[in-house]
Amino acid sequence: MIPPRLAGLFAEGSAAQLLGERFEAAGYQLYLVGGSVRDAFLGSETKDLDFATDAHPEPVADLLEGWADGVYRVGEAFGTIGATKAGEVFEITTFRSDVYREDSRKPRVEFSRDIETDLSRRDFTVNAMAVRLTGGPPEMVDPFHGLADLAAQVLRTPIDPEVSFGDDPLRMLRLYRFVASLGFTPDPEAVAAVSRMRERIGIISAERIRDELNRLMVGAHVADGLWGLVDSRLADEFLPELAALQLEQDPVHHHKDVLAHTVAVVAKTSAKETLRLAALFHDVGKPATREFGEGGVTFHHHEVVGARMTRKRMRELRYPKDTIKDVSQLVFLHMRPHTYKMGWTDSAVRRYVRDAGDLLPLLNELVRCDVTTRSRKRANAIARRIDELEERITELRQQEELDALRPPIDGNEVMSYLGIAPGPDVGAAMRLLTEHRIDHGPYEPEEAYRLLDEWWAGRP
Repeated sequence: MIPPRLAGLFAEGSAAQLLGERFEAAGYQLYLVGGSVRDAFLGSETKDLDFATDAHPEPVADLLEGWADGVYRVGEAFGTIGATKAGEVFEITTFRSDVYREDSRKPRVEFSRDIETDLSRRDFTVNAMAVRLTGGPPEMVDPFHGLADLAAQVLRTPIDPEVSFGDDPLRMLRLYRFVASLGFTPDPEAVAAVSRMRERIGIISAERIRDELNRLMVGAHVADGLWGLVDSRLADEFLPELAALQLEQDPVHHHKDVLAHTVAVVAKTSAKETLRLAALFHDVGKPATREFGEGGVTFHHHEVVGARMTRKRMRELRYPKDTIKDVSQLVFLHMRPHTYKMGWTDSAVRRYVRDAGDLLPLLNELVRCDVTTRSRKRANAIARRIDELEERITELRQQEELDALRPPIDGNEVMSYLGIAPGPDVGAAMRLLTEHRIDHGPYEPEEAYRLLDEWWAGRP
């Protein structure tokens, strides 16, 4: 029998119940497996269902054709057939054991004949539980005591961690991803194996590492996940900038550990991928710009260096161009509000809004979360500065079209007035007119033409 918490997944007419009948009639085994079972015990919503079977992909696809609303064979080479039915999404994978070659980025897929072998090759015991749907009433299958580890909130591999991580080195990163998402404690033997084997993650593609990192970054316990990456030194293999932030405390200048600050900032931000990545990278330029002087430690222009380092690392991790652009821009701009300690002029507000663009809400949140000082006075002063900035933005929006800082004439009108063809001069003229709009606010076309006359007459 199965626990009551799982009963809802197998109600009459459910995808699991109907699939079980269909596979049993064809003489195959079918099990609900992995995160679907785990999440049911945790009380989490299960959006997608994962199944395992002794049937090979071709007969699985045949069984689904004509019954499922859609059948997807993109994962067939790895033994997986996907399908949808009445709005539900599920995947059915042939029992397997994945083993990586020493120098390969892709697993060699080998099918197995029984569920226990299949479960033994899964990442952690809490994901190595199954419910048998054929051959009688639904029944729990838990050969590696995943329920006990679930209750203890421990992440342990079903087999020796060195064997498990050797089979699929990405599991080392998944260990800390689940720390971040579930808040569970990693088994000490697994942690020790990561420390010994961390270089093996180098055979994993950058895209797969990126995807696991993204899942870690939006976890509710992201700080624990990040500390795990650093303490095990796994981060050194694909994100060396993180450990480099662990600067020693200076007894004279008493500057804070930048890594501890960074992790704290990440944990304070909303669980939005772009924002948390910006928080992760926002101070990566500090080690390269750190200087000691009479006034203490300084990190001049670390945001400029940091934005450049961010772009480089994210390109290596194969992030989309738009994501790289947004994250690096947030890193570049995160110090901007601190430069206006004497108050926000209209032109400063316009320039800030123009440079931030659609990232403005994320930038303001990043700046607020960047305050981890123990000094209440300093924290309050920074908070007031951001409050004032947001108030000034609201005021200017009521007075003018703040989010579209365009001059009163466009490029075509510039070319017509000056009698010039498309080229660098047009761009230079538009930059002149736009800067005037930012510095002085809205103005009339007549003023624009006057500015063009002065600029054109003064050209060499």
